[in-house]
Amino acid sequence: MTNKETIHSSKSSSPSGKLDGAFGIYIHIPFCKQACHYCDFHFSTSLKKKDELVNALAKELVLRKDEFKNQNVDTIYFGGGTPSLLSIEELQFLIDEVYKIYDVSESPEITIEVNPDDLTHQKLNDYSDSPINRLSIGIQSFFEEDLKLMNRAHNSEEAKRCLEEATKHFDNISIDLIYGIPGMSNERWIQNLETALAFNIPHISSYALTVEPKTALASFIKKGIIKNVDDDLAQEQFHIMIEKLEAAGFIHYELSNFGKPEYFSRNNSAYWQGKPYLGIGPSAHSFDGKNRSWNVRNNSKYINSLEKNILPIETETLSATDKYNEYVMTGLRTIWGVSLEKVEQEFGEKYKTYLLEQSQKHIIEQLLYLDDGKLLVTKKGKFLSDGIASDLFMLN
Repeated sequence: MTNKETIHSSKSSSPSGKLDGAFGIYIHIPFCKQACHYCDFHFSTSLKKKDELVNALAKELVLRKDEFKNQNVDTIYFGGGTPSLLSIEELQFLIDEVYKIYDVSESPEITIEVNPDDLTHQKLNDYSDSPINRLSIGIQSFFEEDLKLMNRAHNSEEAKRCLEEATKHFDNISIDLIYGIPGMSNERWIQNLETALAFNIPHISSYALTVEPKTALASFIKKGIIKNVDDDLAQEQFHIMIEKLEAAGFIHYELSNFGKPEYFSRNNSAYWQGKPYLGIGPSAHSFDGKNRSWNVRNNSKYINSLEKNILPIETETLSATDKYNEYVMTGLRTIWGVSLEKVEQEFGEKYKTYLLEQSQKHIIEQLLYLDDGKLLVTKKGKFLSDGIASDLFMLN
């Protein structure tokens, strides 16, 4: 029997043995082999402090154990950075620490983000024999020219080979794809989607290439080395993706996410539905339903602080307006939409009235529609959903 099939013993911190709800744990691994040109996440290409960082992550798990009393962990997500740069022993150590300190559900979703160049046969065997039960693979593209433009560490052959191997070990696999890449034609984007579908992957996360300030991509575009992103082409490719993936049996359950039935990301779905989560690691964010907090975005400061048993964290208490705006933003991105009843119950009649008034012009333009008391984005409006949401925000 593999570790994945073994149920860890789970304690209960509630006197009655009953738990009040579930939350997720996100563990940020801030290391990468090299910097992708488009990335503005927090990471380091130096692994010198990897051991100290892993110990600091474990320390933070201990120091924050009382923040979610009487709730159980339903998802554990290793994100980054590149979590697959950790050894299986380091990953298992952190998973064991979660089980030791927190109540964990009987069948948690445990995801690790991995890069194709890290997925050796041995590593896949190790993951398969561990409690990890979901892979999120950063493919981005199956074409060499796209991967070189983005400065990815893998090549197109590694992208395909890793999926051939991964599908032998795991059923629950998600891959990332990027559209709107300068020079990517619609034909090449269709080939990317068809290649992914050929591997029978049950979940695809796909994002338009975004030019973030202070990234190498932004600098190359400014200097004319790379063409700028074409928003109209990106929108075309977005709609091509919806058509092809829905025809293949995927449900477009969030703006950038497509899943076969039973394969939605439990971790990400919890974020979008406003459920609490604990973010562990430098730059990681947390949410407890009322407060949002974030850790320092610096590996050395993070490690040094935890060595002194001090949490390197800042916290803000969200106002009713903050929470309303976040609910509108996340709700419109999903198939669950924005519930008028929930808005009225949690924020009051004033917010519901405002929401309905602000949404009228978008309903007339067929970008939004009302169905069974929920405000939802039409297919025409999906690509514009973030902009539409901002128009529905309540200003303080």
